[in-house]
Amino acid sequence: MRHTIFGILNITEDSFSDGRRFLDAEAALAHAQKLAADGADVLDIGAASSNPSSEPVPPEIEIGRLTPIVLTAKEQGWKISIDTFAAETQLWALDEGVEYLNDIQGFSDASIYPYLAAAKAKLIVMHSVQGKGRAQKIDIDPASIMGRIADFFEARIEALTQAGIARERLILDPGMGLFVGTKAEVSLMVLRRLPQLKSAFNLPILVSVSRKSFLRKLVSRSVDQIGPGSLAAELYAAFHGADMIRTHEPAPLRDALTIWSHIGGGS
Repeated sequence: MRHTIFGILNITEDSFSDGRRFLDAEAALAHAQKLAADGADVLDIGAASSNPSSEPVPPEIEIGRLTPIVLTAKEQGWKISIDTFAAETQLWALDEGVEYLNDIQGFSDASIYPYLAAAKAKLIVMHSVQGKGRAQKIDIDPASIMGRIADFFEARIEALTQAGIARERLILDPGMGLFVGTKAEVSLMVLRRLPQLKSAFNLPILVSVSRKSFLRKLVSRSVDQIGPGSLAAELYAAFHGADMIRTHEPAPLRDALTIWSHIGGGS
C-alpha cells in the first residue's frame, strides 16, 4: 500500500522544533514548496503551537498566518491539513475547502459538529491525555495507555457519527510524546500496539513521531540530530498499522518507503 505523508509546516513563534523559522509568510511559502517537492502528499499547517511552554494565539492571528499559505496551496493544487483546536479557525478552514482538519483535542467542541457534518473535509481525531489545550507533562502508566486510547476513540467516534459525520471521514491519531505521557515507554507501547488499534476500529491511523522528545531521550540526540531516529520510528509505524505519517522530513521517509516497496515487490 502507498502511505500518505503529511509534511509539517509550523508557522509559529514557539514550536519545539522550528519555532519562528517559518513565521514570515515568504519563508513559510518557500518551505511549503520544499515539502511538496520532497514528497509530502499533504501539507499539515499549524499556526499555534501546542508545546507546554507556548503562548496562546488568538484565532484572528492564527487565521492571518494561515491565509497566504492556503491561498497559494489552492493555486498550486496542494492538499492542505489545518492543525488547530480553535473552533473559529476550524470553521474558517472549512469555508476555505481544506481537505483535512487536524485537532489535537479530537474535536471536543460539540457546538461545531453541525458544520463538520455539512463539510467534506476528513477529520484527524487525536487522542491526548490532557483532554483539552496544549500538551502537558502528565505521568501515565504505560500499562493503562491503550485502554485510555480505546475508551476515548469509542466515545468520540460515537459522538461524531451521532452528529451526522460520516464514519469514513474519520482518521485516528493515538498521540505520541507528551500527548500520551512523560515516559518514553508509553509512546513505545502505543507504537507496539498499533495493529490492535487498527483492528479494533478499522479506520485509517495517522502517527506523528517526528523529532519527538521521547525519541531524542532514547538516543541522547538534539532536535537537529534526531532525523535517523525519527525515520526508524516512522518506518516501524508504517509497517505496523499506520496509514499516514506526519513528518518534518518527507524526503527520507518517501525514499525509504519506496525502497521498501521495491524490495517487497520482488519477493
